[in-house]
Amino acid sequence: MSVHEVIRRLPDVGTVRRVSRALAVLDLVLNEDERTRYYEFDARWSETEEAALMRNGSGDEYSIVFSPDGAFAYGFDHESPMSPYANDQKVWPGLLEGVPEVFHAARDDKAFSDEGVPRATVCFWRTTDDSAWRSGPVEDADRDGADWLFELVADGRPEAYLTFAEEYYEVALDLDAIRHVYALMPLTEYVVTSLNRQRRLSDLSDGIAEIGYPRS
Repeated sequence: MSVHEVIRRLPDVGTVRRVSRALAVLDLVLNEDERTRYYEFDARWSETEEAALMRNGSGDEYSIVFSPDGAFAYGFDHESPMSPYANDQKVWPGLLEGVPEVFHAARDDKAFSDEGVPRATVCFWRTTDDSAWRSGPVEDADRDGADWLFELVADGRPEAYLTFAEEYYEVALDLDAIRHVYALMPLTEYVVTSLNRQRRLSDLSDGIAEIGYPRS
């Protein structure tokens, strides 16, 4: 499944932002080692932007930058034949074609590039004026990695995170606690310990502030 199919599945920008924030909080609760967390969310990416980030530790990643103009996303599957590292440090034809000017700063952000070349096999965006997500006219994109990179934000259900996390962290989890976080309801001690008996709400204050998750 390529970016063209994935953007048809993605919910609106507000829902993608909400789910992204929830994913970061859930990983914050479940994983005490910030170096190995899968999902992060930076509510202070810039004065006007927030960013959802995924790093799986194996070289794959994505970024979704949220701004008053909408959202801009990159994804990178390091094994994809569309990788710039497999194409003389060039982005795949059509990948960045049509990116609106309001997203050029995110497109060119050094945080997402190596020597000026974006680490990207996937790119899509949605402005506040758009009625759907958009991408460039990328051909032969079936191996861009979009389907698995963005699976949880495209799915949007707490059950999807439950399946992912129980496999990734090898623990049984409380679905109701995950639903609580997906709804962006303020964390309680009960919710935190339901997810991770070793964590306490007081341990999470700095992380919660960085993510911009609602406080009680």
